[in-house]
Amino acid sequence: MKANLATAHISGLDLRQLIKLVVYSLLLINFALYVRDDWVIASFTMRNGGSLIDWTRAFATTLDESAWIILLLLFELETFILSDQPLSRLRAFLMHGARVICYAVLAHTLYAYGNYVYELSGVIPIVDITSLCQLLGSDVSYAYNLLYTELDAVNCLELSTASQFFYIDPPEFLIINDAPGLVVERQLAWIDLLEAAIWLLILFTIEAVVWMQDRGVSAGAMIHGLNSAKTLLYGSLWLAIAYWIFRGHFMFAWDEFAWIAGFIVIEMNVVEWRQEIIDDQ
Repeated sequence: MKANLATAHISGLDLRQLIKLVVYSLLLINFALYVRDDWVIASFTMRNGGSLIDWTRAFATTLDESAWIILLLLFELETFILSDQPLSRLRAFLMHGARVICYAVLAHTLYAYGNYVYELSGVIPIVDITSLCQLLGSDVSYAYNLLYTELDAVNCLELSTASQFFYIDPPEFLIINDAPGLVVERQLAWIDLLEAAIWLLILFTIEAVVWMQDRGVSAGAMIHGLNSAKTLLYGSLWLAIAYWIFRGHFMFAWDEFAWIAGFIVIEMNVVEWRQEIIDDQ
């Protein structure tokens, strides 16, 4: 069957392959946008330097996206291009090694998000500061809903009328927020953490299905249970999309949608592969 598909691909690009090309291209564009976004934010949060861990936290999204793209490529290889070919020992070693590295990066991302949630839970008001204008000359930036603004004599009166302010990063990074902004910051941090955890669970379910199908298992309670779990997990990601839209972060919502589409493509590969196993049996 795979040979017939290959012949069809040579004679003309079928609809599914065209969808793959579009989705993967959009994900690469999104990756470039996130690199730029991390760089802009780091110009505020890391302008006074920091440790290697601090820098990896600042570029957590870039590292996360890089790992996801590599994992998506590996799944495409395993569930479509190489699904009917036995892997050589070297090829299997390289693919599994790349997977381990990607999972380590994703685990770091989960740590970074979890650590940020923890830090935000313990912030305290800045002592003796009741107006943003009191902070002029201290090289600080004001943050609200992921928008960072350098303070000057004009905007310090316009950005916030609050009388209580907080550092939302360690004081040496000089990023501050008021109470309403802190509520939004905590919500955003929790969404990031939950979203990262949900995607990891989706990965584990795909890994389990691929492992079982690699051994000729195409049906049964376990396969059914894993597929049902994936449906629920994908559904929860749409709630994250709704929140990003509510907060006006349309790029984040689009990115989430593009990644869901990317993994639906992988799911299509898995279903086709499963059908091949059933036909062979």
